[in-house]
Amino acid sequence: MTSAGAEGRISAGGRDSEHAGAARSGTRDADASAHDVRRLDAAIVLRGLADSRSRAQRLIKADAVRVNDVIARKASQPVLDADTITLDKGDDYASRGAYKLLGALEHFMPLGLPSPAGRNCLDIGASTGGFTDVLLRNGARSVVALDVGHGQLIERLRRDPRVIAIEGMNIRDVDRSRLPFAPDYVVSDVSFISLTYVIPVIAAISSGDTHCVLLVKPQFEVGREQLGRHGIVTDESNRLQSVEHVRQCAQDHGFTVEGCIPSPIVGTHGNVEFLLWLHRSL
Repeated sequence: MTSAGAEGRISAGGRDSEHAGAARSGTRDADASAHDVRRLDAAIVLRGLADSRSRAQRLIKADAVRVNDVIARKASQPVLDADTITLDKGDDYASRGAYKLLGALEHFMPLGLPSPAGRNCLDIGASTGGFTDVLLRNGARSVVALDVGHGQLIERLRRDPRVIAIEGMNIRDVDRSRLPFAPDYVVSDVSFISLTYVIPVIAAISSGDTHCVLLVKPQFEVGREQLGRHGIVTDESNRLQSVEHVRQCAQDHGFTVEGCIPSPIVGTHGNVEFLLWLHRSL
């Protein structure tokens, strides 16, 4: 998803090119004083690559930040003034989760999944807006960004006239009267709830011809006794069983399961997740 070419990046190098060369080769100046070292998110703001630390942290979560040409994973990563910090242009998605939906679109669209272009979409569990961002960049007419939380959707998306933010609402409490339209394109990235509770609601509120791309998180589908340390589902048979459970629920509510793939990036703490493409035509 990221651009590998230098022409596709915004770069802010350090003050001393000689030291920068040494840093790129993996060495550090042993005499560097403490004030030369700072957190990566703070350094991004200081160099004018983002207007706030929260914005910098979102860039890092989206794998859009490189330090000395290596993708940075942590906002707390220490960097020297001499280090080069690079942003991959065009990858400033609202969250790392955007790459999960991007992976699904890239895989399923050649197989017949319609583009979101011109569609009335519903993003369930929108959070900061990673999936919403992808839908808009792919031409969605409008997106309802629904989340049980408050104040998470990033300001850029909140200001977009195509976005209708509905906050503080559990998907299980949603009916058609609470939405501005019957969605014909539904995406979902929810936590702490099984999709078997979400799919019946989608069936009740969506239009006659509806496509869905749902992120299946086995850690929220299996029983607590099947979770390992840090809530990770380590047994492959349990992961596959959780996907099958969701597939069966979808079929019971009139959806055809058109495809299923592993998520291109793992979930929090390393959980393996899956993307399910559903279609219903009444």
